[in-house]
Amino acid sequence: MDFLKFFNKDNGTSKNVAKERLKLVLVHDRTNCSPHFLDMVKGDIIKIISDYVEIDEEGFEVTLTKTKRDNDDTMMPALIANIPIKKMKEKSRG
Repeated sequence: MDFLKFFNKDNGTSKNVAKERLKLVLVHDRTNCSPHFLDMVKGDIIKIISDYVEIDEEGFEVTLTKTKRDNDDTMMPALIANIPIKKMKEKSRG
């Protein structure tokens, strides 16, 4: 992963930014990432999904855990997000 490219604002759609952020989360999970990092991920997720839904930010939780894969029981990191939705937005911003 090109870390300089990760921080560049012109590197693609929100989907691609979120995908790169999640890859980075997985890397940091293996090295016991900091609470500050999880707060940054939480902020990015809020920015992205706020285009589509109104959320209750006070109830929003992001945690990293490990889970077993279904097919071979291998342990792998997982990002768990609990996102309380207040309401769906009529139109998403373009």
